[in-house]
Amino acid sequence: MKVALVHDWLTGMRGGERCLEVFCEMFPGADLFTLLHVPGTVAPVIERRRVVTSFIQRLPGAATGYRRYLPLFPAAVRRFDLTGYDLVLSSSHAVAKGARAAPGARHVCYCFTPMRYVWDLYGDYFGPRADLPTRIVMPAVAAGLRRWDRRTAARVDHFVAISRFVAARIRRAYGRDADVIYPPVDVSRLHIEESPGDFYLVVSALAPYKRVDLAVEAANRLGRRLVVVGSGPERARLQKLAGPTVEFAGWRTDAEVADLYARCRALVFPAVEDFGITPLEAMASGRPVIALRQGGALETVVPPGGTEPPTGVFFDEQTVDGVVAGLREFERDPARFDPKALRRRAEAFDRPIFRERMKSYLDARIGVRQPC
Repeated sequence: MKVALVHDWLTGMRGGERCLEVFCEMFPGADLFTLLHVPGTVAPVIERRRVVTSFIQRLPGAATGYRRYLPLFPAAVRRFDLTGYDLVLSSSHAVAKGARAAPGARHVCYCFTPMRYVWDLYGDYFGPRADLPTRIVMPAVAAGLRRWDRRTAARVDHFVAISRFVAARIRRAYGRDADVIYPPVDVSRLHIEESPGDFYLVVSALAPYKRVDLAVEAANRLGRRLVVVGSGPERARLQKLAGPTVEFAGWRTDAEVADLYARCRALVFPAVEDFGITPLEAMASGRPVIALRQGGALETVVPPGGTEPPTGVFFDEQTVDGVVAGLREFERDPARFDPKALRRRAEAFDRPIFRERMKSYLDARIGVRQPC
């Protein structure tokens, strides 16, 4: 069976790329199609294969400013020639699921979310923070992209969502049912330290919907030390908000991030996330999570008061006051979180489990018994 992998873009190792890394291991002979590839930004198992890029790759400033070409993404993914491939496995949060499989081929989409820019998070990207020309142009552009997104969803044979939260989004946006297979956390690359440090941690792309600004302002208000790991278009604005207790660490290697997880007091997670790998990475490091009580965090974080050992606390409002309340609730009794129990919770989402579930799913759905 000849397999094509389709991924939105390759510009760094985030949660979606961790899933793609497993798909590359499952199908070592597969070709990889993507709108844009910045060499050296993804794992070696991804970098080593044949990567086919779109015309977006050749546009001015695309390596860092590819999002400005959003209206061109459907045309770019449509031009991929997938003739001769028996299976198309797309991993999509934007347009990868719009790739055209050849007649008779099967298309399975591992869906991180329907295109977030034009559905649930339109306001975060193109609302009051956007410049005036963008706010004028985007309503018509977004309406066209939504129509394209719905239309191309009909060409996918099977949707697999990363969470029940995303499965509900797929149902609302596309009118399609989706199976759920949780994405992986690589427990083996994370470790537990005997005692935590004195700082809270955020590990995130610095994009508007991640709401890192709430964590920054909460740390300012309480005078708590906060380390922010990640990069993105929000960094300059966030640095202007930050007080003296907030440190921006930028991009860090996996080993450096693992060390920060193990030494932090807790991970702060203020976003409405599709799933959220970072809370599980923190748990695998024996550190609890302070999370917004919405989205995918509800499927991974266990609050105090139940029958299972707690792995974090929730706050109810996506505001600075909400994050402050979460920090204070955590600090009320940090000893209630057992590092070994936290790691056991993360192990239920471990990478080998994800790989086996995907293999079993593809076997059951389309008869992929011997990945090539």
